[in-house]
Amino acid sequence: MKQIKIDGKSFCPSKVVCIGRNYVDHIKELNNEMPTQAVIFVKPNSAISERIVSNDIEPIHYEAEISFVINAGVISAVGFGLDLTKRALQSRLKAQSLPWERAKAFDKSAVFSEFVSFSGAVQTLSLQLLINDKLTQHAHYDLMIHKPAAIISEVSGFMSFEAGDVLMTGTPKGVGELFENDHFIGRIFQGDTLLIEQHWIVEG
Repeated sequence: MKQIKIDGKSFCPSKVVCIGRNYVDHIKELNNEMPTQAVIFVKPNSAISERIVSNDIEPIHYEAEISFVINAGVISAVGFGLDLTKRALQSRLKAQSLPWERAKAFDKSAVFSEFVSFSGAVQTLSLQLLINDKLTQHAHYDLMIHKPAAIISEVSGFMSFEAGDVLMTGTPKGVGELFENDHFIGRIFQGDTLLIEQHWIVEG
């Protein structure tokens, strides 16, 4: 089983629950329709990774997301996550009204920093993604269409969060293709305080 780290200790989530189309500007940049309810999909435990790996066969796009560990139906930790996506394949699947798993749930498609325990106000959280020292994505609670508490409630209405499961809350504008040797820096802030900073070099 793949693991995440929370305050330095290893845990095995059963799954990663993901929210699509949760930022208006991201919906616009991909020319998607505005959803009438939260777009929910799941990545299996086998998708979890600490590494970013590119793909010579099909381009992979990055999507940075504020991510949470859920315990007993509430947020217990926060981390930086990357929802990696085979965008061209996803577009082909959507055009045929087919599920997204082949484009979203593949091995190493859910990349996470270490998580830190968190019981503060989620309204104070924000995210930055820098690629090769350029600020590429920025997300803040206020920009989310569906807020974390509402997402947890909606998901829990039909699917259980097992202890330690991860919730990825969607990506802001600025998504794009990743390339071997790119330098990624993921940051999570609480107000002006830096909670997490994770560095990656994209592997081939």
